[in-house]
Amino acid sequence: MNTLNITFIGGGNMARSVIGGLIKQGYPAANICASDPNPSTLTALQADFNIRVAADNATAVAGADVVMLAVKPQVMKEVCCALQPHLPNPTLVISIAAGINCASIGRWLGGERHLVRCMPNTPALVQMGASGLFAAAGVTTQEKAIAEDILAAVGTVAWVEEEDLLHAVTAVSGSGPAYFFLFLEAMEQAGVQQGLDQATARQLAVQTAAGAARLAQASDVTLTELRRQVTSPGGTTEKAIAAFEQHHLRQTVDIAMQACANRSRELAELLGG
Repeated sequence: MNTLNITFIGGGNMARSVIGGLIKQGYPAANICASDPNPSTLTALQADFNIRVAADNATAVAGADVVMLAVKPQVMKEVCCALQPHLPNPTLVISIAAGINCASIGRWLGGERHLVRCMPNTPALVQMGASGLFAAAGVTTQEKAIAEDILAAVGTVAWVEEEDLLHAVTAVSGSGPAYFFLFLEAMEQAGVQQGLDQATARQLAVQTAAGAARLAQASDVTLTELRRQVTSPGGTTEKAIAAFEQHHLRQTVDIAMQACANRSRELAELLGG
């Protein structure tokens, strides 16, 4: 990626993670700016990464080539409308706000804007994120490459061709970490009930999840085959898998993810007006 001026509107956890990932990859701190209404947030970002900071958004976007909107969905309309007269054109705008579609963001920013929507997730905080991206009409191939390079600093990136599919991305990866945390909680609790101390149960459960994920990433076989390789006929794993199937784990996951995607669509309608 060529050295561009990147401005982050909002300096919360997700912005911090992307900034940290860029700096770790050697991106020049002088070309990164962040704005946030909280002075302590800006002080911390400047101290940790030596980037430029600004107390107001208008100052922050002056001279920006890329603007990342990293604010809560509830304040996105207010932020965009106030930013409209100050945003350079052309500027690539990347939004990481859940639910709010490109049509709404473009309307609030005024005129035709080059917009990319991104649905990241919290493992981006440790550069292990999974981000789904959608490019609105008018975004060039070069701009898509820029957006991909920025988000790749905190993990893996996958593009979707239809904006509505970001609701499915939300259900799979955006909200997905919480599903695994819940499952790990349950494993930890079950281990304690069977006699392990809590620290040991947590250590074993978390490392098992990390190892299984790493094995899946490194393997070229299906997830079904990986599961079969661990499941010996008549063995202990087979009994556990049979219990999961008997209690409809797959159906539960499907219902939960559908509820997540439906809520994402509801929020889009609620906040996109």
